[in-house]
Amino acid sequence: MTVALRSPQVVGGLIAVDNAPVDAILKSDFHKYVQGMRDIEQAQVSRQAEANDILKKYEEALPIRQFLLTNLVRSSDGELLRFRIPIKILASSLDKMGDFSFNNPDEVRYDGPTLIVRGTKSHYVADDVLPLIGRFFPMFKLVDIDSGHWVISEKPEAFRKAVVEFLEDAEG
Repeated sequence: MTVALRSPQVVGGLIAVDNAPVDAILKSDFHKYVQGMRDIEQAQVSRQAEANDILKKYEEALPIRQFLLTNLVRSSDGELLRFRIPIKILASSLDKMGDFSFNNPDEVRYDGPTLIVRGTKSHYVADDVLPLIGRFFPMFKLVDIDSGHWVISEKPEAFRKAVVEFLEDAEG
């Protein structure tokens, strides 16, 4: 959303997944995920299954664990797994991660096609922010998916269908 507002000429279309153009307070789950990620790195795992076993004590939902573990990469020697973004940087950034760069839709907007995919069990795109979304992104279309915040991981087929329909409509 920030790139589309800052440089609209380089964005042909926008798909935002369970995020709104407002400062948001991250759920406390994010802090426990970071702790689980720390435990994974401290254990010096070499297989994703080992990392998954460690993360189970922080998150019971397999789709969310799988999403978090997509950020694992092999170390330069190829032996161990580590997180792509250093955990220290991620942890120190959590308090600002929900911040949004713009606060006045009268100063900037993106007029391109925009899809907002909202998880209906999530609090990140509340009904009361829809008018603000419309001011920043006047061409937005909203799709609700029966999921929490991790829409893509929780309901991949519903998400895929929404995106394909959006892209087909944009082409037509």
